[in-house]
Amino acid sequence: MAQTSVERSRTEVLVNDFVRSVYNWMAVGLCLTGVMALYVSSSETMMRLIFGNPLIFFVLILAELGMVFALAGAVNRISAGTATSLFVIYSALNGVTLSFIFLAYTRTSIVSTFFICAGTFVACSIYGWTAKKDLTSWSGFLTMGLIGIIIASLVNMFIKSSAMSMIISYIGVIVFVGLTAYDTQKLKNMALTQPAGVDGAVVRKGAILGALSLYLDFINLFLMLLRIFGTSRE
Repeated sequence: MAQTSVERSRTEVLVNDFVRSVYNWMAVGLCLTGVMALYVSSSETMMRLIFGNPLIFFVLILAELGMVFALAGAVNRISAGTATSLFVIYSALNGVTLSFIFLAYTRTSIVSTFFICAGTFVACSIYGWTAKKDLTSWSGFLTMGLIGIIIASLVNMFIKSSAMSMIISYIGVIVFVGLTAYDTQKLKNMALTQPAGVDGAVVRKGAILGALSLYLDFINLFLMLLRIFGTSRE
């Protein structure tokens, strides 16, 4: 009985360390994104360089996508250091491309929307962590919703409908709220099923992958909420 108690205590410590690492790395990514976005938006030279030249902006977007796919698809084949570097660089580049929000929206509305997003994210994470129901059944619905958002957003780039943009935003909030809860539960299951004595590098890569998933959920939820609650500078 004493051994069972010790093992349970050890498992709790491992789970807590893993989850803490995931959220710490997510926080690092968000802070780096925010700092880079603020820095670039305050530099007229940088803004002209990035947004005045469509080719540079396009290259940055492709670089970001490449890093996400590399992390998600090749995390088992790369080192923990490489995975960490890719995540940090991706977060910085994302801040560069997201700097436009400081020109499109007032800073007051950006800050207020950030806190709305943070509160929503925490609530969804708590639900995902404590839910007894297996949220795996949500996967198909959320994936279809995400694909629908991408297709609708691409179409709206040409028709430029403000009504469609708002509909996409509301649907996007629902999808990313669901993804936050789903990814949190998946993270919990990942933490609970870690084999004893697993290599530290493997744990680090798992934490980086988990941080990337939650980071993407947060950023996309924030952007959808900003379209709804943000106050335009125009």
